[in-house]
Amino acid sequence: MRSVAVFCGSSDGNDKEIVKKAYQLGRTLSDYNMALIYGGAKVGLMGRVADGALDESGEVIGIIPDFLKSKEIFHDGISELIVVESMHERKTKMHEMSEGIIALPGGFGTLEELFEMITWGQLGLHQKPIGILNVNGFFDEMLHFIDSMVSKGFLKQHHRDMLLIDESCSGLLDKMVAYQPAFTPKWIKKEQT
Repeated sequence: MRSVAVFCGSSDGNDKEIVKKAYQLGRTLSDYNMALIYGGAKVGLMGRVADGALDESGEVIGIIPDFLKSKEIFHDGISELIVVESMHERKTKMHEMSEGIIALPGGFGTLEELFEMITWGQLGLHQKPIGILNVNGFFDEMLHFIDSMVSKGFLKQHHRDMLLIDESCSGLLDKMVAYQPAFTPKWIKKEQT
């Protein structure tokens, strides 16, 4: 894996450990010789991940919609900044340029990006590893809810298992590097199960 798309908050939140872990993820990606593909901003967790990678001389590619670039929240110290027309085009480009996906804490946008990547994997549109850096249990309630989707028959366990979860940066990246996708078509006949 040579590049990882990171989806995360455009704010820092109020947990200093999450901010530290975002910065550490950027450093760890560089230590693993993996390029960071991210949303291009200098603010929030996005900026912290980029700063961590840059401080380790890592490659950082930002992808930002033009309307956000015009608000001057873009990071001007990164390796490359790609300007696109829309949020959807940003997400698609991040997916195309990456070989793995990581979600850090964030808000609605981060969750939307994570769940679209999971859905694309579930549908067989990609077989990239999808990681969640679960700092201080930030994603615990969401993961509990996902487990209830399995127990209530709305999600297959092997699709739930596509999510790789760890509290440490290196632990998560190790799981992602070792990931072997077990592709099963979403719609199969009952007699095939």
